[in-house]
Amino acid sequence: MRIEQLQAFLAIAQTGSFQQAAKKCGVTQSTISRQIQALETDVGVELFYRTSHAKLTLGGERLLPRVRKICQEWEIATQELTDLMIGKQPELCVAAIHSICASYLPPVLQKFCHKYPEVQLRVTSLGSDRSLKVLKDGLVDLAIVMHNRFLITGKEMVVQTLYDEPIEVLTSANHPLAKFTSIPWSELIIYPQVVFKDGYGMQRLIQDKFTELNAQLQAVLEVNTLDAFRAIVRQGELIALLPHSALIEAKNDPTLAVRSLANHNLLDNSNFHRRVVMVTTQDRLQIPPIQHFWQLVLENICFQLTNVGNS
Repeated sequence: MRIEQLQAFLAIAQTGSFQQAAKKCGVTQSTISRQIQALETDVGVELFYRTSHAKLTLGGERLLPRVRKICQEWEIATQELTDLMIGKQPELCVAAIHSICASYLPPVLQKFCHKYPEVQLRVTSLGSDRSLKVLKDGLVDLAIVMHNRFLITGKEMVVQTLYDEPIEVLTSANHPLAKFTSIPWSELIIYPQVVFKDGYGMQRLIQDKFTELNAQLQAVLEVNTLDAFRAIVRQGELIALLPHSALIEAKNDPTLAVRSLANHNLLDNSNFHRRVVMVTTQDRLQIPPIQHFWQLVLENICFQLTNVGNS
C-alpha cells in the first residue's frame, strides 16, 4: 500500500469521477485506475462501483475516514519537513560547557536572534559528557564541549575544533602558590583541590594528568559552577586547576590569583591544555538556522581569540 494509492482513492471519493481524480492528482486516468486496482487487491475488497459516477461501496465508505486522516497527516508531515529544510523551525537547542556560555557565546546568541527572531534559542550550560549525551539522544541540536574521542565517534557526527587553551591555577591572593609566576608541579601536587563534579571532562583531564605524574590528586570538594570555584578558593585553603577561559573574571579579582603551570619535564615543551570542539550531526548541519549558528560560533570565537592575542 502506497500513499499515492490512498491519495487517488480520496480524490475519487471527493470528485466522484476517475477522470476528475486524475486531473486533481496530475496523472493519467489509467494511472488512477491501476492505483485503485492495486489498493483493492491490498485490502481485499472493491472500493467503488464502476458506473458513470464512481460511488463508494460499503468497504469504501468504511475506509474513507481512515484514508482521509492518513492523507491529512501525510500532508502535515511533508509540510513540516519542507519547513525544516528551508529553516522554519520553532527552536534551536544548544548545550555548552560553562566557560563557553560565560565568555564566547553572548555575542553569538545576540547575532543569531537578530537573524532568526522567530526561532526560540535555548542554551543549557552542562558538562561535556552530559552535553554530548543529550546531543546523541536528540534533545539538543549542537554541543560545545571538551574534546573526548570516546564520546564523539560515529560517522553521523561532525566535529569542529574551536581552540586549545592552557590549564591554569586558581588560588587565593595570599596562598603560598601565589608567590610563583609559574607553578612547578612538584609544589602544586602538595595542595588539596576543588574540582568539577564526576562526569565533567575537566575532572577526568586533571585526574589523567596526576596519574601521568604518579601523584595523588587530593580532590576534597566537587562543584559545578565557576562562581562556586571562585568563592571556595577565595577562602584561602583550596586551589583549582581551570581552563584559561574560565578564569577571565578571576584575573580582575584582587582576592584571587591566577598562575600558569611550569612544564613538569624540562625535555617536554608541551603545555597542559584542553581542546574545545563544536559537535553536531550531519543531518542537523543541513538545516539553515543550525548551519548559521555553527558559522557564527566559528567566526566570533576566532575574532575574540585574535583580539585577545593582539591585546
